[in-house]
Amino acid sequence: GINTAIVSSGQGIGFAIPINMARDIMTQLIARGRVVRGWLGVVIQDLTPELAAGFGVKEEGVTLLELLVTLAILMILASVAMPLTRVSAKRAQEVELRQQLRVIRAAIDLFKIEWNREGDVLLGTLCVKNKLTCKDVSGVYGHPKSLDVLLGVTLGGQEAVTRGTTVRRYLRKVPINPMTGKADWVLRCYSDPPDAQSWCGSDIYDLSTQGQELALDGTKYRDW
Repeated sequence: GINTAIVSSGQGIGFAIPINMARDIMTQLIARGRVVRGWLGVVIQDLTPELAAGFGVKEEGVTLLELLVTLAILMILASVAMPLTRVSAKRAQEVELRQQLRVIRAAIDLFKIEWNREGDVLLGTLCVKNKLTCKDVSGVYGHPKSLDVLLGVTLGGQEAVTRGTTVRRYLRKVPINPMTGKADWVLRCYSDPPDAQSWCGSDIYDLSTQGQELALDGTKYRDW
């Protein structure tokens, strides 16, 4: 045979592919370009008069054997389809979760650029032009104080005239967490450690979904 594994700690213990199997595979590859494996299944055929006479079936209809075979096939198909359906639904949720996180984080980043400040030092363009509003809506590090702030910040004076609107919006609405069906995001402040279990309440630097469930790729949704 063809050796595939040898136990180094054992004397003469190994695993090999039988030479007859290897020869058969080689022949099929040369002849067909692929390997045709044996299969075990059920073939359904019409109940002919000859078969009916052989099995002793006197009336037309479904035989018990046909019914059992049909039920077995349906059970096999259902056992295959149900896990695939669950995986497909979970994958759709994960795609939506990534999209929602991307939307909110992009809004936070844009807010940070326009309303940035370091304590009392105003840095962002809108922060400089709206000093009082800036301290009301942004934390000491320039991040929004809440998700509701991203829905609209009232501009004042010349800036409102220049932009042609009195409100600067970053989100139309707070996105729903697809894993829970609610806008119940776990918030994290700029001063919080990455594994913080509670929100400090002063600003929003980042956010994530709740729970410790694992994604299809083995990572935790909380770490996305």
